Amino acid sequence: MSALFSVKDNIILISGATGVLGSQITQYLAKEGAQVIILGRNPNKVKELVTAITTNGGKASALIADVTNKDALQTAAQQVEKEFGKVDVLINAAGGNMPGAIVTPDQNITDLEIEEVKKVMELNYLGTLMPIQVFTPLLLKNPAASIINISSMAASRPLTRVMGYASAKAAIDNLTKWLSVEFCQKYGKQYRVNAIAPGFFLTEQNRTLLTQDDGSLTARGNQIISHTPMDRFGDPEDLFGAVSFFCSAASKFVTGTIIPVDGGFSAYGGV
Repeated sequence: MSALFSVKDNIILISGATGVLGSQITQYLAKEGAQVIILGRNPNKVKELVTAITTNGGKASALIADVTNKDALQTAAQQVEKEFGKVDVLINAAGGNMPGAIVTPDQNITDLEIEEVKKVMELNYLGTLMPIQVFTPLLLKNPAASIINISSMAASRPLTRVMGYASAKAAIDNLTKWLSVEFCQKYGKQYRVNAIAPGFFLTEQNRTLLTQDDGSLTARGNQIISHTPMDRFGDPEDLFGAVSFFCSAASKFVTGTIIPVDGGFSAYGGV
């Protein structure tokens, strides 16, 4: 059974790998024996993560590029092709939100900053689409390569406040399903495109929104926990099982699927 979920020696490229969730996923995959390629735009953060992995005996390589800059991505792809020749798994974990793309309780839709909404759409949607577009030739060198996108609970159950982010992640769900068909029909029946939809995990972006300085929950934090049957926020390690599943042969007949990792949030109607 362990061999079924094995990622050993797989070449796995991860964008957004230096984020709170991305870094934990990347380190986990390296511990499991994968060759991880860390794609990020901040050289210092990328180098720090590469060092942390290699110091512990893992295999990691740095790749500097902005996921919204196609020219930079194409240069990065040339580097990967020269060093590794192919990519077995592409994980699109880059994403985020902007203050101007949020509608707070004392605002309304007219207060949205459209330029900020554009940035959120560009980072989350184009920042997933363009790496797929650029790295597809390297993925096609493995006849059973896998693409893993990162969606959100906000995609299927739009949340108050985060209008721009919810819209961008809904687009990721649609893109995932569209690409799953496209890859099978155009490139081969063994190619897989799936997504993971995390529930609520504490990150640098949402920590102050969900918790007080003393660690207690804010009103919004309490709302979320009260609608999460497992009664807690997620830990990064809660994502590892789904990641292993989609990276490995265990999911060889699974494509176009979005797996919630949310403690039951999406299943609970509030009563």
